[in-house]
This record gives sequence, structure tokens and C-alpha cells, in this order.
Amino acid sequence: MIKDLDIILTEGESYTVEFKEVPDKTLVEEVCAFANASGGKIYIGVSDNSEIKGTDTSNAARSKIQDTLNKIEPQLYFDIVVDTKTNIIIIDVPSGSEKPYSCPRGFYVRFGPNSQKLDRNSIIEFLQTEGISRYDTIVNEKLSISDNFNQKAFDDYLRKANISNVLSKESLLINLGCAEKLKDGRIVYTNAGALFFRDNSKDIKFEHSIVTCALYKGVTKMHMLDVKNFNEGIVNNIDEAMLFLKKHLNVSYEIETTQRKDIWEIPEKALRESVINSICHRNYFETGARVMIEIFDDRVEISNPGGAPKGITKENFGTVSITRNSVVASLLHRINYIEKMGTGINRIKESAKENSTEYQFDLVGFFKVSFKRKKKHINEGINEGINEGIKLSNEEIILKCLKENPHIRAKDIEGLFNISESTIYRIITKLKKEKRIERVGAKKDGFWKIV
Repeated sequence: MIKDLDIILTEGESYTVEFKEVPDKTLVEEVCAFANASGGKIYIGVSDNSEIKGTDTSNAARSKIQDTLNKIEPQLYFDIVVDTKTNIIIIDVPSGSEKPYSCPRGFYVRFGPNSQKLDRNSIIEFLQTEGISRYDTIVNEKLSISDNFNQKAFDDYLRKANISNVLSKESLLINLGCAEKLKDGRIVYTNAGALFFRDNSKDIKFEHSIVTCALYKGVTKMHMLDVKNFNEGIVNNIDEAMLFLKKHLNVSYEIETTQRKDIWEIPEKALRESVINSICHRNYFETGARVMIEIFDDRVEISNPGGAPKGITKENFGTVSITRNSVVASLLHRINYIEKMGTGINRIKESAKENSTEYQFDLVGFFKVSFKRKKKHINEGINEGINEGIKLSNEEIILKCLKENPHIRAKDIEGLFNISESTIYRIITKLKKEKRIERVGAKKDGFWKIV
């Protein structure tokens, strides 16, 4: 008698259990679905309502089942067991190691107690979720390295990675996994190469590689004070994002002997690791969202689309390393932006704890890390941190605001620095008369230029 058969019959069909009275034409679909999911067992000779009916268990019947299941591609190895007391055939299907598997009628996967046929979009999503198709390794035949090559980003990368420029640009890119030579002789980018070394700033096809940094007044997204979009390569995106954070967070300093030490209200290391993690491990197949770095009065949020990679759970988070974009991670590791694979989360935690900074991770939908800010007004950070403890005059504050954000409005400056609107307009009028600033474009869509 099958072990625990009574319990199995009582619990009924599930994600890993399927009942069939006879080995009908849908059997191959069920086996295919189990192989594409987490595996399972099919009990032939049991009705849908868990009644034992028995089935033909002869060698001929088993051989016919074997022949039917051999139509699954690629070849799948499974066990067929016969229980002679109940005349039940059990097909034990493992979770396949060469997913996806298909049968003559298409691709199937197990969802709950049912098997479902996948359409085109579902197949694409399945491949991405399983990590079978990795965005950064895909060769993009439409993107020749002769088009929009960012020479500065390439030279900076070689310098940071201590790679001597003795080989040709093309050979170096191929060796780094950033390019591939096609049969027709053309050398084209892989997606990783395009993310690092192609000038994507004006290419709508690579909009999803943009990193957006935003500063808000208050604790909601109602009033945006500053926003920047960076799309000049992954390394530049990381560096620019950190500069944006430094500009808008409170940063004081200490003098130790002849060296100056910056002290961030949220540890720089924790922020940097979070920014790198979000850019390195985002789901680049998801084109409808971006890496977001958002500063509020009470917190900083850094998020990326795609959630945690498949296999990462709340229980093993921070202890298991699964890389969604292996080439991107390798390229960052070469320039020491990633110290050791899989240690970033723990470094975020340790750095935050050292500074008594509260933090929180969210793994669902978007991967997000939030840091609680110290209770200190934003303009104190500009006056005390960026300007090294020197109190700025209203005129200097307004000039600095116009320089850092040419589109800033008077009411935004008023809200940030408690300067009256009439004073702001008086100072701006004075600066214009002195030809130190000028207005470019229309009142609504124009911007300020520092002369």
C-alpha cells in the first residue's frame, strides 16, 4: 500500500498532487506542468473526488505511458511506480533542471491545483522569473558598438579596473562580456555593454536604465523640489546618485589631523551599497519602472523594480546570494563597487546600526530599502554641511538654489529656507539688474541661468 495514501486522498489535489482515473491525452500536459514548476506526483487510478478506481498496470500500459511522456522536450527523467494492492500507477515528476519543458500541445506550468498552458507573454515572463533568460547576457544585434559609444565612460572604467589598454576596444568589450562578434563581422553590444558603455541619454529604447533622483517637501510626493534623471552608463548613474544624496542630506564634517571627514546623517556606506544594489539587481526586463532614489523630510527610499530575485525569501534574505544580472555584477566587482558577492545587504545593516539609523527592507513587487532621517531641517544640512559650517546669506542661498536647480520656483525656496516670497523676488530682481542671473525661455517652462 502507498505510504500515507489515506492522507493524500483526504487532502485531495494540490500544487504537487494530481489525480487521474485513466492515463488520458492530458497526462503529458500534467507531467510537463509539474516539471516546469516544483515537481509533483500523479496518481493514475484515482478519481477527482479522491476515490480509488484502479487502472491497467500491465507492462503494455506502462510502456504506453512511457512512450507518451517521451514526447516532452527536452528529455525528462521521472519514476513510474505501481502499487499492486490498489492498482494505482504513481508518476513521480521532479522539478526539471532544464526548464522550460514543452509537450506537443505547448508549454504548461502548475498553478495551485491546476495546470495552465502558457501564452507567448507568459512564456517570456516564465523565462525571466526562472532566471533562464538573463537581460544582461542577451546580444542586441541592433546596437553596433560603432554607434553612440561613450569613450569617456569606457576610459574611466578601464582606469578604475586597472585594465591596460593594450588590446583593441572591440577585444576588450568582448572579453568583458559587453560585446559579441556576429557571423557577418559586425560587433554589437550585449545589453550589459549597452548599460555601461553606450550613450543612452537620447535613446528611448533604454529608458528603463534611467536612475531617477527626487527631493520632496514633506513626507509625501505632493511637492517635488528637485529631480534629476541619470542615463549615462551604470557607473556614472551610481556616482551621480550619490552626489544628489550628498547635496540634499545633512552632511557635517570633522577635522582629523590634516584630513577632513564627512559625517552623513545616514551612513554614506549604507546609502552607497543600497544604490549599487538597486542598480545592479533590478529587473531590466521591466521597462515600465525605474530605479528611484527619493528624499523626504523624514526618510530616504531607494527602490528598484522586480523585487528580490527568485529564490530569495524573507527567511534567507541576506544569507543567500542570487545574482539577477551576473555580467553587471561582475563588471562592478572589477572596479570594487561590489566588494564581495552577496555581502551588500549585511554591509547595509552593519553600517546603519553603527550610526543608530533605523532601516527597513521590502521585498514584494519592488525591492526597497528605507532609512529614517535624523530630525534636522533640510536647510541646516545645506548651511552647515555642504558649506562647511558657514551660515549663508539669503542672497547666497538663492544663488545656490538657482545654480543647483535652474527650474526651482520662489515658493519652493520659501518652503525650504523660510525666506519670505517678497524677499526672494527682491533679491532675484537685484541679481537680474546686476546681470548675475538671467531668465531663459518662457515664464512657465523657462529656467534660470547663472551669468
